[in-house]
Amino acid sequence: MNIKPIDERVAVLFIQDRHYSPVMPRLTKHYLGVYVDEELVGVLTLGWGTQPLQTIRKLFPDLVTKDYYEIGKMCMDDKMPRNSESQMISKVVSWMKKYTPDKKYLYTWADGIVGKCGYVYQGSNFLYGGFIWTDIYMSKEGEKIHPRSTRKLLEENQEFLDSDKKLFWMTYDFMKHKGIQRIKGKQFRYIYPLSKKARKELKNSTVEWSLKYPKEKDLEWKEMKGKGNYELLKAKPDFDLSVVNVNKQNVNRIAEKYGTSSLEEFFE
Repeated sequence: MNIKPIDERVAVLFIQDRHYSPVMPRLTKHYLGVYVDEELVGVLTLGWGTQPLQTIRKLFPDLVTKDYYEIGKMCMDDKMPRNSESQMISKVVSWMKKYTPDKKYLYTWADGIVGKCGYVYQGSNFLYGGFIWTDIYMSKEGEKIHPRSTRKLLEENQEFLDSDKKLFWMTYDFMKHKGIQRIKGKQFRYIYPLSKKARKELKNSTVEWSLKYPKEKDLEWKEMKGKGNYELLKAKPDFDLSVVNVNKQNVNRIAEKYGTSSLEEFFE
């Protein structure tokens, strides 16, 4: 298994064909491909989330954006054997130490909302830094909608209310009208120090980093049942991750930029 930078379009086509969520992060600096015998079997992207400086400052008040990278997307072909993702992460860490030596940390989240505790990060010796509750919407078709993707829905919500007041969250009556659910779930944070010095500097963090990893029993979800009222759900929300309606603009961004051929056609 070896790793090298790849074309953005190749990475995105690979990810959108295999990852549970085809929505791509915008602040991506590196697209890394993992190969076995010249065959692309995995892709991992490095960059930042939507608030790069705020993210690191919440964890390390003295650090800035250039001190870390966040894993944006990680995807491996299903035919690969167990533990292949951990091997991929190991290769990425080695690549970063060589080609991005200024970075102190590799940071990532496990998406507890869709039932992921972060087992691949646990198997790769990342340190766990607790969780946050985060909000997501689910359409009546089962689409997972991030609040940042709801601009048009919020405008429709204003019309529904016959109001000029700008909205930042959909109102409960409008969601009920549209068949949309607002759900809270856990996001688990993980970090990998890229040097002995960075590991020592973990003591300066605002959160405690440890090997006390979350498991499936730690997954929880809450659904909004009225303004300010949430009820604990008995099971994971029934997302249909194949549905792409509200998120279509993001998913189609690469097609608009490069065309619509498949990954196989790209290599012909």
